[in-house]
Order: sequence, then C-alpha cells, then structure tokens
Amino acid sequence: MRFAPAASSRYTARRRKQNHLPPIIAAQGLSKRYGAEPLFQNISFTVSEGERIGLIGPNGSGKSTLLEILYGRVRPDTGDVAIRKRTRLASVAQNSEFPADATIRSVIAGALERAEVPEKDRAARIAEPLGRAGFTDLDTPTAALSGGWRKRLAIVEGLVQAPDVLLLDEPTNHLDLAGIQWLETLLQNAPFACVVVSHDRYFLENVATAVVELARSYENGFLRVNGNYSTFLEAKEENLHAQRKRQEALENLVHTEIEWLRRGPKARTTKSKARIDTAQELIGELADLNARTRISSANIDFSATDRKTKRLISLDDVTFGIGGRILFAGIHFAVTSGMRVGLVGPNGSGKTTLLRLLRGDLQPTRGEIRRADALRIVYFDQNRELDPDISLRRALAPDSDSVIYQDRVIHVAAWAAKFLFDPEHLSQPVGKLSGGERARVLIAQLMLQPADVLLLDEPTNDLDIPTLEILEESLLEYRGALALVTHDRFMLDRVSTIVLGLDGLGGAERFADYSQWEIWQRAQQRGTTNLSSGTKRSPAAGEAQSANAKKRLSYHEVRELETIEERIAAADRNLEARRVALEDPAVTGDPARLKAACIEMDEAQNTLDHLYQRWGELEKKRGGA
Repeated sequence: MRFAPAASSRYTARRRKQNHLPPIIAAQGLSKRYGAEPLFQNISFTVSEGERIGLIGPNGSGKSTLLEILYGRVRPDTGDVAIRKRTRLASVAQNSEFPADATIRSVIAGALERAEVPEKDRAARIAEPLGRAGFTDLDTPTAALSGGWRKRLAIVEGLVQAPDVLLLDEPTNHLDLAGIQWLETLLQNAPFACVVVSHDRYFLENVATAVVELARSYENGFLRVNGNYSTFLEAKEENLHAQRKRQEALENLVHTEIEWLRRGPKARTTKSKARIDTAQELIGELADLNARTRISSANIDFSATDRKTKRLISLDDVTFGIGGRILFAGIHFAVTSGMRVGLVGPNGSGKTTLLRLLRGDLQPTRGEIRRADALRIVYFDQNRELDPDISLRRALAPDSDSVIYQDRVIHVAAWAAKFLFDPEHLSQPVGKLSGGERARVLIAQLMLQPADVLLLDEPTNDLDIPTLEILEESLLEYRGALALVTHDRFMLDRVSTIVLGLDGLGGAERFADYSQWEIWQRAQQRGTTNLSSGTKRSPAAGEAQSANAKKRLSYHEVRELETIEERIAAADRNLEARRVALEDPAVTGDPARLKAACIEMDEAQNTLDHLYQRWGELEKKRGGA
C-alpha cells in the first residue's frame, strides 16, 4: 500500500526563509551502550527551525535514549550536544505519570512555574491549549483520567512551556483516533520544532517533514531523509538497493581475491603485498556489510482451525449499559468465517466491552449473542497481563522446555528466537520486559492456540514498524475470523474488511472499510456529505432489519427529509460559531466562561450528530421502500 503524498509547500517556504539560521540542536558523534552491545555509535543529529522530525527504528535501537540525550537527562558515552542559547526544550515521556494527588490545574501550574512564566501571563497561557485539548474541569484529579486523557494532559504540559523544541516519545500511545488527529493538527500548525518517536505510519506521513531511522543496517547507523514517510520509504529502498549492489560486487571481488590468495602469492614484492592488504580489507568490509544487513524479525503466524461453519457469532439487538450509561444499543451484527472486523470509536465508547461480550466475559443488557458450538476464541488483552515474577522461559513454555506449534515440537530457545528473544535471557523475569517485548510474549502465547475467532485489543502498542508489518501479513493470511481494536490507522485500513464504528453516544455504524468511516467522520464534522464522491454510507449496525424499516415514508417523514439538509447546515453554522466563541481571548482567559463555551460546543456537536444520524435513518427507510 502506498501513502498519499502530503502537501509541504508551507514547510518548504518556511525552510527557505530559515535555512540561513544555525540548527537549534546540533549533536555530533553520539554513542551510547547499556551492557555489552552498543545502542548506537557515532550518531550525528540536528534539529532546525520548523522541522518536524519523525524518529523511527527497531525496538532496542536507542530512540528513547537519543531523545533523553537531546533533552539532557542522559549523558552520551561519547559525543557532544550543542543547543542554541536561550532555547527552551520540553519533553513528553512515553508513560504519562503525575503525582498521586495532582489535578489538571496543579500539573499545568507546575509546568508554568518550571518554565518561569510570569504570573500575569499564566491565565492566557493555560486557557487556549487546555480548551483545544478538550479539558473543561481543571480541578479533575489526574488519577481519574483515562490513559488517553492523561496523554493529552502530558502534551499540554509540554505546550504551555512555549518550547522552541518539543520532544515526544510515542505520543499516540493511548490516544484514540480523535486524539491522534488533534495531535496531528496541533503539530502541523505549531510554531516550534519537534522530534517525535513514533511507530504510527499515518501519523508520520501526515506530520513529519524529515524522517530519521536508527538501524545497524545503515553504514552510519542511521538514515535521514527530508520529507514525509512516503519519501523516506522511497529513499530507504534506494539505499538498500545500493547496499545490495555493493554487497554483490564485494562478494565477486572477494571470491576473486580468495582464489588468488589460495594460490599462495609471495609477499616479497611491493605489488603482491599491496594486493594482499587490499584483499584483507575487502574481506573485512564484506564481513561488516553482511553483519549489518543481517535482519532479524519476529516470526508471527496465527493458527486457524479447520471449522467449516460460516456464521460464528451473531448479535441480535444487543444493547449494553453500565452505571446508567448506554455504551451502544440495538446492534445487529454477524461475525462470519474470514471476516476481519475493525472496531473504532473514541475512548470510552465500548470497544473493549464489545470484545468481551463477543468472548462471553460479559452479558448484554438487552438482546442476545449466539455462538457456534464449541467455538474457539483467542483473546489479546490490551492490559498485557503477565505474571511479572515468572521467567521468560515459563511465559513462553508454561509446561516444559518445549512447545507444540502446528503439530511440531519446538524447543523453548528456538521458540524464543522466533520472537527476537536471546536464549540467554530466558531466565529473566517477565516484569523487566519492555512493552513491546511483553506484546511479543502474548502474541507467542496466542500462536499456540488454534482459533476460530481472534479478538485483538490494541496489539500494536509498543511494537516497532518491522514487527507491525509482519503482524499485518499474518492477520491477512489468517483464515479464521478477526475482531481488531487498534488506533493504528494503517493497520485498520490494510487489514479490516468491515469497520464497526461506535460513536460513544450509544450509536453503532457499519462501514465497508476504514477509509469510508473516515469520510463519514469528516462529513459529520462538516454537517454535509460529499455526494459527488459516490460514497454511500453503510446501514447502521444498530438499525433493525425488520419489515417496519422497509415501509414507505410517512407524510411527516417526507417533510422532515426535505428540510433536514437545511437544518444540518444551520447546525453546522452554529457549531462553527461555538468554535469561534471558544477561541475568543476574553473567553479563554476566564475559566468559568471557557467551561460554559466548551459545554455549548459539545451540545452543538451532539445536535449535528443527531441530525446526521436521523438523515441516515430516513434515507435508509426511503431506500427500502
């Protein structure tokens, strides 16, 4: 799949004006090692005005460590980091952690104090980023925030410091799709430079103006390409192609020189001695190139059963509510063999709950879920619950020193190697593994269980891009049914054959693919549909397929349908007016007015969403006439 090219004219014009300025950060000859193996060696790295640098690389290549060195929290073993005078840096860590008694207000106040912002400027500095991020009650304890809202707060904490360079480590982790799009817009229009560690390929495509990959396969230990992720992929392919050509040429030269050496040349002459030295250099260069280009990747291959049943799980008018709130209502849906369902929606809309209903952990508030007899369901838990005290050996092979995979007995050391674990680390406690390593352990466990249905809840968090690509290939080849919750838009677009969208307001909507859901989302925000595109909205998953839905429209419904586009346009104008009011400095500087303005904007958005949903219901009923 190719990425669509991103517009970069504003960035290019800005760079033309600013390219005479020295870099904000200039790092030269950086090296860092933990233990025997170096993370990276002799890395040079610059950050200039307006740059948005995407930093990628395999897990363990040192991306987070490089950010920490740039920020000054970690010292390199060798090399120097020069930062332009009076430059302000801000950092957003991978894990968003706050003091136990912190509130939104105290977190931001602490950030402003660290940034030495004058008291008179603090109210204005706080209001706008918090309002745009969606925070309304500043006295909310941080402990009450979900992972996504904690991440938003951590980003705002960095923004209010008015940095010249913002360093972000996996900022899209825990954000829902709306949160990721919010962050994309924020960075695209930011006055500061940023360096972002991310494995989200669509995010890199939409945000990055340069991409740097740390990997031992490159001659200098890294590859830097100006442009978005598509441009980087093209340059990477050219680089690897040139390396392969050089490798082939070296192999031929070394073969010739080895044959000559085997004939026993005498090194008494200057010419013979020089050729022997050259042959040794070529052999050394080839050995180094072979070592660098030897790629290790996880071996992921899920096992499906040989079940012939077509319909595996049926949901009939399923509703689920908790604490007086309806998460979703009236879902009619069937999971069939070979179907790959992508579940999307904002945080808290019930995606994980729906997976647990499919699995049988929960029962619906109303409606019925039917499963095929002896159905084998395998579940990937987003919380990655593993006993932290057991060894990696026992996590991978619970019963013995071998596993049975696809009717073959495999020793635990070989099984561990499939998932990029060094056999020497088998006695290491699971609690010391990174997030990506824990994900690989869980995937290894799932692969040992043949399944009719795979339920995967956020399997992509902390996985590097090479592992994501292998996981995608495995899911595409998997013959059973799949329900996938992920915020990785590229994986959703590539893997899912149908998308079920939960709106967080009790509604559920079915779409042909992720791209169609994205179009619908944008249309909802605009309050109009792109009729010229020819894209039709799929029927709502929650709408009953009964005879009543196929009757002709009543007189009142005809009148309602004739005027609904005008009412949608008016609701859209009202929403835009609420957005403008929210950006008024007089409002953003007054917490009480800001809270009221945010509530009004939410009500305007809900009105628009309801009208759009009603329009879909009327069009569907008319189409069934």
